[in-house]
Amino acid sequence: MWRGLRGREVGATRPRSLATHVRADRVRQINLSGHKEIVSAHNSGINSLQIDCTEARYLLAGAADGSVGVYDTQQPTFMDSAIKVAKHEALFTVDKSVPQGHIYSVTCVQWYPVDTGLFVTGSFDKKINLWDTNTHQVELQFEMPEKVHAIAMSSIAATHMLVAAGTEDVRIRLCDLASGACTHTLSGHRDGVWALQWSATSEWVLYSGGCDGAIRFWDIRRAGCFQVLDQNRSQIERRSNVTSSTQRQELASAPVGSSSTSEMQRPVAKRTKPSTVSKPSKIAKIKDPGVRRSHPGMTLANDRSTAHHGSVTALQTSDDGLNLFSAGTDSRVRLWDIESGRNTLVNYEATKIRTHQGTQLAVSMDSSLLFVPSAHSLQVIEISL
Repeated sequence: MWRGLRGREVGATRPRSLATHVRADRVRQINLSGHKEIVSAHNSGINSLQIDCTEARYLLAGAADGSVGVYDTQQPTFMDSAIKVAKHEALFTVDKSVPQGHIYSVTCVQWYPVDTGLFVTGSFDKKINLWDTNTHQVELQFEMPEKVHAIAMSSIAATHMLVAAGTEDVRIRLCDLASGACTHTLSGHRDGVWALQWSATSEWVLYSGGCDGAIRFWDIRRAGCFQVLDQNRSQIERRSNVTSSTQRQELASAPVGSSSTSEMQRPVAKRTKPSTVSKPSKIAKIKDPGVRRSHPGMTLANDRSTAHHGSVTALQTSDDGLNLFSAGTDSRVRLWDIESGRNTLVNYEATKIRTHQGTQLAVSMDSSLLFVPSAHSLQVIEISL
């Protein structure tokens, strides 16, 4: 640490390099805090957590008793002098006593990406609520056909205010906060949708994971998904055959000694009539057989590809938006290359993920560590991108 500061003073170390090094060291030494405690205001377990994106200060929590709480992680409510621990109580909570409040378990929460004046919640009562942080009231409510498992808003969207909703229904619904209506649905999954994640590089691209084990890529400006991830698709290129079947038959039937080996392997060109002037033929573009075709040209076999041997419970993109992490009820965590849609085959440690609803994944700021909930513990996995 002191060596890095000395190098920064004399100009030998770049400012960003030092900040990245210090941040990485702090993340690797992460441990349960002994001087700060969040006092839960809920009467049951907590299903979803999120820190606001603007100030990285306010913690939003959704619980199984239908309540939602907001906590200030920087300013403590009081100090316990006996044990020297700062206590952080909820700034406010909303529950079923509030008009249009959730009456069943809150499964997902999310801050409005622009500021902390609004936040969105989804619940097993088949409702998605938009809350005003100042008045603690529901400003907008969307009715869903089934229990809500996942909601997602794009942090880089500049032209839309859409909330993607995943429910036990097979269709993904896009709810517009500006108009208060569901604009359209995305159909393709064969079972409920438990995980949703917007792209970190495009406000129009959405990733979804369902109970059918499939991860689908959507462009919300067009119909149908444009890619389905396949856990068995990992090679960068598929090597083409050196010779065709017809050439192999000709080589096998040719008498020994009739020609040299190099001449036998040389493809025979078709002869043209001397009186006819051959026109230059158009060279057909050779398509990579491993590239998935876009909808509606997607074949049935490709459309039924699976990313996990079980339900997909969580999705998370890397900080640069080039990679996607997924977790499933098959106790596997997989790393995907978003551009090619291929499985990188990184063998992460097996996890114990609950099977009755979705979970959350988190990536450190430098995309070096992945945090995965596993049974009663939190696994920290080192990422090598």
